[in-house]
Amino acid sequence: ADSSLPILAEPIQNVTVSVGRDALLACVVDNLQNYKVAWVRVDTQTIISIHHNVITQNPRISLSYTDHRTWYLHIKHVQEIDRGWYMCQVNTDPMRSRQGYLQVVVPPSFVTKETSTDMVVREASNVTLTCKAIGYPEPYVMWQREDGQNINYNGESVNVVNGEVLHITKISRLHMGAYLCIAANGVPPRVSTRVLLKVQFPPMLSIPNQLEGAYVGQDVTLECHTEAYPDSINYWTTEHGDMIVSGNYRSVVGNKYEAIITKNGYNQYMKLNIRNVGLKDFGSYKCVAQNSLGGTDGVIKLDEIPAPPTSTHIPSHVTSTVKKNVKNGNKKLHNRPNDYEVEEWRNPDYKREYGIPSMRPDEGNDDIDDDSGDDLPSSGALSIAPASCPEVAISLVFVLFSHVLVPVARR
Repeated sequence: ADSSLPILAEPIQNVTVSVGRDALLACVVDNLQNYKVAWVRVDTQTIISIHHNVITQNPRISLSYTDHRTWYLHIKHVQEIDRGWYMCQVNTDPMRSRQGYLQVVVPPSFVTKETSTDMVVREASNVTLTCKAIGYPEPYVMWQREDGQNINYNGESVNVVNGEVLHITKISRLHMGAYLCIAANGVPPRVSTRVLLKVQFPPMLSIPNQLEGAYVGQDVTLECHTEAYPDSINYWTTEHGDMIVSGNYRSVVGNKYEAIITKNGYNQYMKLNIRNVGLKDFGSYKCVAQNSLGGTDGVIKLDEIPAPPTSTHIPSHVTSTVKKNVKNGNKKLHNRPNDYEVEEWRNPDYKREYGIPSMRPDEGNDDIDDDSGDDLPSSGALSIAPASCPEVAISLVFVLFSHVLVPVARR
């Protein structure tokens, strides 16, 4: 090589830039002398610039250079049409040149006309959701549920369905919800579109307890669970067909009934609170659900059950009275009237010396009824009943005879 000729000292670096950004290609030439540098679009064989002059009519393209050694090609707001090979050449003979590639990447986006929007379908029908995404490189597209739950897809439970099309056969209420179509190609940001899928079906009803029991005066709650879309109108009736409460809201009718409805998606939870149950409240109650596709109902029977036993408490004044009487009874046993007591003149040895039978019951005699305890004298006292007066008189005469008359006779 002739050392006096210009030399393209470095290769042109390939550049990757996102659409809308600016791109810069550099060409380094040593020993340029009086030769000139030109930029050429290879694929179209279009001359972009010659030395200091821009030839192309593209207003987004400009030139700059540093010390006549490094020559820059500027492309502002890059578009996809700018993607391709660019050549830097020096007008030697033969021509000397270098090439570099400008890669323009495009983040994914959706084609609105080819992407599904929110849908309302009947249960058991077939549904196809479509999502069309574009970008460069070509985007990768997948479907998944917004709530993160699995999708029942062709008999399998999967978390993600790859591809632009999501086809569901015999759709059910379990498929109801929001679906996300996600597109990505490595160029930020990745994008998603949301499709809300609603499944229509007539009301269905379940009752946790078809037989409830309550006693008079108790508060009781009846429950029904319903599923429907569109939302059903739910209410309660008595066994005579009288409506208790109607509407999807919390409502209180008088002081007897309280109806509560809680909604969660296509599920509704009905509760009927009956306060202070009376005899006329026992019987059958019906929960009813209706929407534009049909209606259903269920019956709950409320039966009377015995009230729980309550503990019996003796009033305090009754208890104290009983204790007082018992105490007084003991006193009565020991405090006999003094009219019948002859303790002061009784001789302890009298019974032993004269053999007068005791007027008191024998100690340890079990034949005496305990109920006669109130008629017995206290221990150590000789009580003489009025019926024994003749015996006492005879005893006194005998005593006088022994102590008075007998000594006189001896004299």
